[in-house]
Formats: sequence, structure tokens, C-alpha cells
Amino acid sequence: MLAGGRSRRFGRDKLAEEIDGRPLLHHPVLRLLDICDRVVVVIGPQIEEPSMPAGASVTFARDSTADEGPLRGLAAGLEIADATWAIVAGGDMPDLQPPVLREMLRAGRETGAVAVILSDGGDARPLPCVVRTEPAADAVAVLLGSGRRRLRDLLSAVRTVVVDEPSWAALDPGRRTLVDIDEPADVERAPRR
Repeated sequence: MLAGGRSRRFGRDKLAEEIDGRPLLHHPVLRLLDICDRVVVVIGPQIEEPSMPAGASVTFARDSTADEGPLRGLAAGLEIADATWAIVAGGDMPDLQPPVLREMLRAGRETGAVAVILSDGGDARPLPCVVRTEPAADAVAVLLGSGRRRLRDLLSAVRTVVVDEPSWAALDPGRRTLVDIDEPADVERAPRR
């Protein structure tokens, strides 16, 4: 999970902002733990480790350099990932839906893709995504070496499968998987349990 940003648009640490009585960051961690044995949370080099839900199997990884973009954070997370597949999400995505993430994993396994993303209104969303750990890490290293830092750069460089919108939206009719919190007003619009 990528949680190393500076929350510039939010104006304060958005991952500590409470939604339904919990810090924002706890929500995607708990959703991922519904389908993963362990969650790797990538934080910036100078950021204090945030609190985690009691008993959550979480490991922290650190970006090697601040403000180097999400691809650098992904590299840090993949470096310590110990699974064939990794679900990549933002720490500001409070309502990831496990059936959608399972469908993405299925699509990756069945197609042999390196990455799987979701179609959204004719566009492809970079998060959440599912990546095959080893080939994704190799591609990320090459991209970083050439100065590339965006997740979309990775998705353009490797075999990427897009789960069509009707397929994943049938598993998530409220389209909650794509909700992210960028500004304070987004907290008020966030789905509630």
C-alpha cells in the first residue's frame, strides 16, 4: 500500500483523518487483510510509522528518497513483498471491495499478465492494481533508472490486462473501490459503514 505522499491538497496528514472512528489508513489495510496474509505499507523516509489496527499483520517499507513519486514507493514495497502477486492500492482508498480485488487477481493468474487494472469511464485507473511481483520489480527498476516515476509508466511498459467496467462494477455496484480521499471535502463524501 502506497502511503508516502505529503497530502498537499488535503493540507494535513490525510491518512490520520478519521472516518467512522478510525484513521483513514486503517480502512484499506483492513480491506486488504480480508484477502492477503500481510500488508506492506510504504511510507516516506522521514515519516513516523503510523498506528495500525490491533493485531494487523503489517510490515513497513520506506521510500529511499522523498518526493520521488509512486513508482519509487512501489519499488520499496516490491523489494520486501514475499508473494507472487501484489495488490497495490493507495492509503487513501478507504473502501476497496475484496470481490473486485479477487477478480483482478484471477484475471492476472489466468492471462499471465504482469499487471491488472480497472477500466473507468473509458480510461484505465492505475490504482488499485495487481502486479506480478518479480517481473514488475524488474520493470520498475528499469523505469526508475530512466527517470520515470509514474505508475502509468509501468502499466505502459509491461503486459497489462484491463478488467472491463461492467465486469468489476457488477461486483461493486456503488463503485466504492475507486473512491480516494484527496481533499477535506472528500471525507464527507466517503462511503460509511
